[in-house]
Amino acid sequence: MKLLRFGASLVFARASDVEKAEKFLTNLFGVSKISVDDALKNSGEFETIIFVTPLEEWKTILNLRRGAFLVRMRCDSVLKELLNSKAPIDRINLGPHMILLRIPQGVEKVTEIISERYNGKVVSLARGINEGEERDTLLIITDKKLTLPVGVRDLKSIVLVHEDFVDFYRTLSVDLPILLYKALPEGWKEIVIRIYDTEKRYEENIERLLLVLEDLDLGFVISEGWDWDYPRPFMRIRVYKVKLITWEDPLRIKFLLKGLEYKGYNRFADIDVFVEGEKIPWIKVSKKFNSKFELAKAAREELEKLLSEGAKRKLHKIEAKLLGEEKDLR
Repeated sequence: MKLLRFGASLVFARASDVEKAEKFLTNLFGVSKISVDDALKNSGEFETIIFVTPLEEWKTILNLRRGAFLVRMRCDSVLKELLNSKAPIDRINLGPHMILLRIPQGVEKVTEIISERYNGKVVSLARGINEGEERDTLLIITDKKLTLPVGVRDLKSIVLVHEDFVDFYRTLSVDLPILLYKALPEGWKEIVIRIYDTEKRYEENIERLLLVLEDLDLGFVISEGWDWDYPRPFMRIRVYKVKLITWEDPLRIKFLLKGLEYKGYNRFADIDVFVEGEKIPWIKVSKKFNSKFELAKAAREELEKLLSEGAKRKLHKIEAKLLGEEKDLR
């Protein structure tokens, strides 16, 4: 589960001829000016958003209507290109560094805790960028998955922290479990997932499971390893166990993982979900299905809709190997 990531770097290019500077950036980096919302939404970690402004603007002022350039390069690489190419830019200023934090619920509580704990100030996006200096941190809180685009409308709260972003990121990474527990004291559940494969193809099946857990952001894997299960008296089988901390409904997780047990009528493995030591029976999540196969088919269709394209390609490639297909699914 990804709850924390860096945002893009903010570069303010001051130019005496704004139009000339914007044309230069388009030719240099092969990008066009887009809206600030699109630039934020489509930017990834360590990429760069450039705002071209008139030379007389000495202070960082964010104008959402002015637009920006999204360059998919690190900030230091962008600055190197601008310097070496003798860009028609008179001065460069840097905005505060952005860190994105995902909180599924309890945003107000987390915002309050963070503001008090780190002496932060709750601000709007524009105010945070305008008031923040280049060594400050703009903590952006959202309830959206960080593996998906996060636009202006997805920002639930913003906290300006006058602390170096690298030090703050390290501190926040350590403090994150405490913050989440305080915000969601009753929301966390611990579940255990067990995989059993009669064909002993554990490496592929474990990879498939972890791929889905990570791509769908279903929880924190806190431990994994081999264990024994006793399906009947005097019968012991070796299984692989994954312990997960999650705020998702365990029935929802059971349903989705049913889609990994079968593909059509081809069985890959048994995947059982336990809550407080009790196994969730498949019939508990199959009220509208008449058989395991109908349930597995519906779960597989749901998985195919939810997984990212990259994760689907990887999953299909692993499953082709399990099914003995030679076809390259890259």
